[in-house]
Amino acid sequence: MTIEGGLTLIVVATALLRPEVGSGLFARAEHAFGSLARKKSLSVAVVGASAFLLRLVILPWCPIPGPFVNDDFSFLLAANTFASGRLTNPTPVMWQHFESLQITMKPTYMSMYFPAPGIVMAAGKVLTGNSWFGILLSTALMCAAICWMLQAWLPSRWALLGGMVAVLHLGLFSYWINTYTGGGSIAALGGALVLGALPRFMKSLRLRDSLLMAAGIVLLATSRPYEGILLCLPVAFVLGRWIVSGGKRPTYRLLLRRTAFPLALIVLAGAGMGYYNYRLFGSPLTPPYKINRATYAIVPYFVWQAPHPEPVYRHKAMRDFYVHDELAIFKELQTIPGFLSETLFFKPLRVIIFFAGIALLPPLIMLDRVLTDRRIRFLVVCCLFLAVGMVAEIFLIVHYVSPFTAAFYAIGLQAMRHLRFWRPSGQPAGKALTRLLVTLCVLLAGLRLEAKKLHLTLPEGQSFAWTYQWYGPGQTGSRRANIQLRLERLPGKQLAVVRYSPDHDPAGEWISNEPDIDHSKVIWAREMDAAENCELINYYKDRKVWLVQPDLQPASVTPYPTQCQTNSAPAGNHRRMSSAVIARANEVKP
Repeated sequence: MTIEGGLTLIVVATALLRPEVGSGLFARAEHAFGSLARKKSLSVAVVGASAFLLRLVILPWCPIPGPFVNDDFSFLLAANTFASGRLTNPTPVMWQHFESLQITMKPTYMSMYFPAPGIVMAAGKVLTGNSWFGILLSTALMCAAICWMLQAWLPSRWALLGGMVAVLHLGLFSYWINTYTGGGSIAALGGALVLGALPRFMKSLRLRDSLLMAAGIVLLATSRPYEGILLCLPVAFVLGRWIVSGGKRPTYRLLLRRTAFPLALIVLAGAGMGYYNYRLFGSPLTPPYKINRATYAIVPYFVWQAPHPEPVYRHKAMRDFYVHDELAIFKELQTIPGFLSETLFFKPLRVIIFFAGIALLPPLIMLDRVLTDRRIRFLVVCCLFLAVGMVAEIFLIVHYVSPFTAAFYAIGLQAMRHLRFWRPSGQPAGKALTRLLVTLCVLLAGLRLEAKKLHLTLPEGQSFAWTYQWYGPGQTGSRRANIQLRLERLPGKQLAVVRYSPDHDPAGEWISNEPDIDHSKVIWAREMDAAENCELINYYKDRKVWLVQPDLQPASVTPYPTQCQTNSAPAGNHRRMSSAVIARANEVKP
């Protein structure tokens, strides 16, 4: 960020002191850019193809990412489950050793998250063999949809510019494309479809637009439903007022023809979500998150709610995450200074830095004009709805607000449009500044590609700084991936028993398994007490057992030291297991 900030200051100074710099070259580039922008469908296609192809081109510099945080493993569990043709998985017999953050073990074994990101990644795995290609495709579609949405609100040149900035800021380096966490691209795609279809449908009443809006609503409902509701409420209000008002409102018969099928699509998706909840949690009205948070978490969803009683944790690392990490944040928010600083400063700052970086902050000096601009007033109102909703939530990671991505871009671009006409002392400094800032974004993308050669430090590990910086995380997760690969290359099946150090960072989880744990080549399990470890080892008696210590430098993998007496029962034969193991398998978590 220091380099980006320094270069931004140079750009601002250059625009103020030498506004004529490169004006001829920029004018020719803008002419060519405008020619493409006038072909709206082609512009949308070019933006989407650019996001897809450029990310493939830079694979030598930014390889396909490996999972390295808890959410990655949870979303990949969903993707692998769907790819195998199942909605969920039976609870494994030795499930206490496989408990992990953001993963539900009872009543079924599955990711705690909503299904849309897992479905998209499952499609990538089925079609290409790698879940990441599902993320790549959804990100390319998101960039294209942002351009399409902007065309409904802004002049076509600015819409194309917004789409290309989305490619640079979101489609190449951000954690939305370089981790498996959050499904930010999917929710942003849904939000762009809703906001892009709204003015088009009200203008022409085309079935295509109502179908795209319905598709966007379905994506929001199955990825980020809370924030999706915050977006859809003002949309529903505007549509409702338009339908009942006089003037150019449509006839009810025509409106019914244009909305019956889209409404049926939404109802069908709702029924599908209810069936999904039923299969996973035993009730169609029990949504994702609920059982997992009720089982493990102390901190509630919203600031006015009281914390839950502390459950009985079987593993210190999980207790540290929920009690020390999450509860500390909640307690800070219960104080007036903590609440005000987080709500008025840190939450907005994380969102602004992620979407604008430093290079695109200068146009925000025109924000006062944007807020009174009738062209995008509705989008500003939508963002106010979001702000109110975010005040109520305890946590804010940037992909939480992803449904509003297209609205953020529209507001930023409108600020840039006003900046372009800024003429201090009669000099075209605003025009020069907008041109140079866009050029700087391209330059910064090049610097990000060469970060390793230039010895630039990228955020890694569990600092989570990568969640609010457009240039995303460095290459992390290699230690566990390398050990996984080593164990997979050994003959026979392997059991990796993980022992953490007392000061282990709970966000750096290593316990992650395939949907069908018992038939996996490598199983990752938590170390518990001696008797429980012997039950685990005896149950998987056909596996070579290893002790993995991630917190050593380097991570250590050694044969597991055990004096367990071998159980004569074949691994996986439940009928011959001891009654103690059967009781543990049926244990219900308090």
